[in-house]
Amino acid sequence: MDPRAGRRQVRALLEEWLVVREFTVAAKTYRSDQALQRLMPTSMQAMHVAAVSEREVARSFEALIQRGLSERSVVRYRASLSTFFAWCVREKAVVRNPVTATKVPRSSEEPTEMRPWTEAELEATYDRWRARDPQLADVLLVLGWTGMRWGEARSVLVEDVVTVPTPGLLVRRSQSEGGAVKATKGRHGRRVPVADRILPIIERMVADKAPTDLLITTGGGAQLHRNAVLRTVKWEDTAGGRRIHDLRHTAACLWLARGVDPGTVQAWMGHESIATTNRYLHFLGTSADQAGLDRLNDPARGPVVSPGSAPSSTATAPPATGVPTRGDTRGDTALENRPDASDGLEPWGDGCGDGVGDRLSRSTQQGLRAPVPGWGYAGGKRGGVSW
Repeated sequence: MDPRAGRRQVRALLEEWLVVREFTVAAKTYRSDQALQRLMPTSMQAMHVAAVSEREVARSFEALIQRGLSERSVVRYRASLSTFFAWCVREKAVVRNPVTATKVPRSSEEPTEMRPWTEAELEATYDRWRARDPQLADVLLVLGWTGMRWGEARSVLVEDVVTVPTPGLLVRRSQSEGGAVKATKGRHGRRVPVADRILPIIERMVADKAPTDLLITTGGGAQLHRNAVLRTVKWEDTAGGRRIHDLRHTAACLWLARGVDPGTVQAWMGHESIATTNRYLHFLGTSADQAGLDRLNDPARGPVVSPGSAPSSTATAPPATGVPTRGDTRGDTALENRPDASDGLEPWGDGCGDGVGDRLSRSTQQGLRAPVPGWGYAGGKRGGVSW
């Protein structure tokens, strides 16, 4: 660390950093970085950069929340602030980044949840959109089957349509409203599928266009604009309280519900982590959820009777599977003498150590692990999460 650099004010270094960022990041990112000059407390800007600690950073987060900024806005502020101090570390103005170990306080606001359409709901909504504008209805249906972000759909060209080895679209750029064309969010291109449901629509969009023309446009051939599209299809009346970004969530859920492997869905969606894709498995449920629900709804299982209590006159008889129930009065010896008692499977029970009913046969355990056809993604596993 250079002692003289550490005595420089944060405000001066921030101005130097913004000059560098203007030519090295996207315009939208640069605007978020510029907001540091407005959002950072003046007391922090006046400090020597080496004197800024986790305490000052945490207090700046708390001050922004008190001013009414949303948690999401404070998270963006934190990202820019962390990038600034990482640059200061590189320039040897400070030894370490004080933002790294400081987290944004959790907000009490209810988070925005995804609300994807089911396939049947999407078709019904498509009919309502089509009654108002057939071309824009086709555009929205394509988004619901390809999972493209709005900015990506606005910048897809005719030459991005591929047919070999399978029909698809190459998503290689994005353009937000009023912004310049840039790389996609993950800075990596990807290929999304064109299912038979939307293949005729894509073929109509390609017709009579040059390779460098925009593929997805209005009926008059103009580039899409969100507000105009939502106003034309009367989004507030037809979308059931959903956002246009929920069309992207819809595509992921449709793919998984039809049995597409999560790894493939991850590639199609452009997720950097499989944990992001696993959010949709949680939303859809897995075969384990269906197996558990089937057990709850099985009338042959009856209520659980505690050992030593008198059986009810309406109690259901134990199922004829040879598996001891919780109320069975047979001892441990009979259980251990069953052929499958030492088959290496783990006990399946409540772990209370009473020795009764804490084991299931191999076939029963395997049945619980078997995928249930027609329920979400058969064979899916629970995993991490992010929104």
